[in-house]
Amino acid sequence: MCTLKRRVHFTDASIVDAVRCELLRTANDYRVEIVAYCFMPDHVHVLIEGIAADSDLLKFIRMFRQRSGRRFRKQFGRYLWQEGFFDRFVRSEEATRTVVAYIVANPLRAGLCSDVRDYPFVGSGRFTLGELFDALP
Repeated sequence: MCTLKRRVHFTDASIVDAVRCELLRTANDYRVEIVAYCFMPDHVHVLIEGIAADSDLLKFIRMFRQRSGRRFRKQFGRYLWQEGFFDRFVRSEEATRTVVAYIVANPLRAGLCSDVRDYPFVGSGRFTLGELFDALP
């Protein structure tokens, strides 16, 4: 999900913390697990998984964007999210590990850090940071 006009908002820890809080709260409310996430300066990568038969991933995404966008707009007087987002379905455990590794290594590929362990805006609702870093090749 990209920020509106690709504005750099996710370098500010207080903004990332607020949006991450909404991400995890909304995931809990909609019975979705956040497998991995990474906030890049102007977008966020999130791998989500339904944890109940009636989990609705699209409803979760809509509500997360609404909640985080409303909170951001109230605080800063601007819109946070660009319309739409890119999504795809992961259908196997092996593919999930590949996507987790991709998400976690994103700051390294973008030149934002020399070691992903130093990047502060990576995490998971399922795994510890150590487990996330173990997913890297």
